[in-house]
Amino acid sequence: MSEETWHQARLIPTSGINGAEEQERRATSALLAVMSSVREFGQTVTKPLGAPSGKVETFIEVPFELGEQRLFPDGLIRVSRGKTNWTALVEVKTGNNDLATEQLENYLDIAREQGYDAVVTISNQIPAIAGQHPTKVDGRKLRKVALHHLSWSRILCDAVMQKEYRGVADPDQAWILGELIRYLEHPKSGALEFNDMGGSWVAVRQAVSAGTLRATDKGVPDVVARWDALLRFVSLQLGRDLGEEVTPVLSRKEQRDPALRAQNVSNTLASDSVLMGSIRIPNAAGPIVVTADLRAGQITCHVDISAPGAGRPATRVKWLTRQIPDARESLRLEAFVARSRGASAAELLGAVRQKPDALIQDPAKELKTFRVAMTVVMGSKRGRGRGAFIDTVLDAVNEFYREVLQFLKVWRASPPKMRELPDASFEPDRLSSTALSSQDGTDDVRSPVSGRPAPEAPADANNYEAAAAEM
Repeated sequence: MSEETWHQARLIPTSGINGAEEQERRATSALLAVMSSVREFGQTVTKPLGAPSGKVETFIEVPFELGEQRLFPDGLIRVSRGKTNWTALVEVKTGNNDLATEQLENYLDIAREQGYDAVVTISNQIPAIAGQHPTKVDGRKLRKVALHHLSWSRILCDAVMQKEYRGVADPDQAWILGELIRYLEHPKSGALEFNDMGGSWVAVRQAVSAGTLRATDKGVPDVVARWDALLRFVSLQLGRDLGEEVTPVLSRKEQRDPALRAQNVSNTLASDSVLMGSIRIPNAAGPIVVTADLRAGQITCHVDISAPGAGRPATRVKWLTRQIPDARESLRLEAFVARSRGASAAELLGAVRQKPDALIQDPAKELKTFRVAMTVVMGSKRGRGRGAFIDTVLDAVNEFYREVLQFLKVWRASPPKMRELPDASFEPDRLSSTALSSQDGTDDVRSPVSGRPAPEAPADANNYEAAAAEM
């Protein structure tokens, strides 16, 4: 028998998973075991939840009494450092299973009675805004116990970044973390990626095409929430590839009031037929603005970058095009001038490479900002795969960063250069009242003794004329 048909033994096998219950139990046990075994990964998961940097202990299916009920949370995490202990109950869902309000409220009651710090939920649900929980619970139960949510996409992203970029000190622990990554990336693990725009997606898209969509329509909130969840998923995926924390951009008001963000996106969808959001990449020239035009069936990614503060308009345009020599010629470039609204000119990159003046309408006006945009055909399907909306957005963002944004650098003025003073290669007379000054030039050097101009060497007429011609 050929060895090509043999299956390598894995620390966390995916074989033998029968049903959702077995899937959840195995995913919970694998995750918690690796958290307690790989110190760096355990701290990466627990520290943002409020735990101290200490020893991580984990348990599964710990029994508790709540009134007449006997309940078994999926897991328990305890982090200890000196006399400080942080304890959290864990509830896990895999596949398409959603968290249940009643179950979470029971666990919050148990945590309050036991003096625990938090309840942590893990599922494939991605909240629209960071810190927001996908399941609504009674706010009174959160007075003494915190409720945190982690998506499997977030956990997988943290695991990859810890192993590939931040590093694990012990080689054996690094291998263990790699086995968890292999398990979570397997379809049978139940740790799914974002894979559905929801049941209202088709109806909303059809209403947009018909021009009848209103911000108050029943399906709009669900589509808006899934759009923001998709942006968070795209950010996590891009962050895994870059080894950096990539996040959606929200205003301060939207961070304080998540309902305001949903209202703004709903209004834009109803009025302009577009879904819009931004993604911030550390040290990039600017955030990627992602626009999904449901009526036109297009996805556009663009970035705005300030033009150089010096040089002729054509020089500033060439400064931009030289940074993206290998980008597709169908990219759209727009130029914005000072003290003016809207773009003054727009042209495709291919044409601008041939003729930089194509972006200059008035040479007397100063170019202030450039916009680089890439537009692709939008998929319409609600799920994943070929012709799907989710994959279109994911591919568009990745391609735009790969071709454009990773090469763009913000212009910076050169630092000022020090003036060169005349070389004082002589010893001035003790009684002389004159000395070399920073105001003395090479063409007016006076004698340090007499104070009169020093004799000059005969000028070469040909060299002078050549120098004058260069000036």
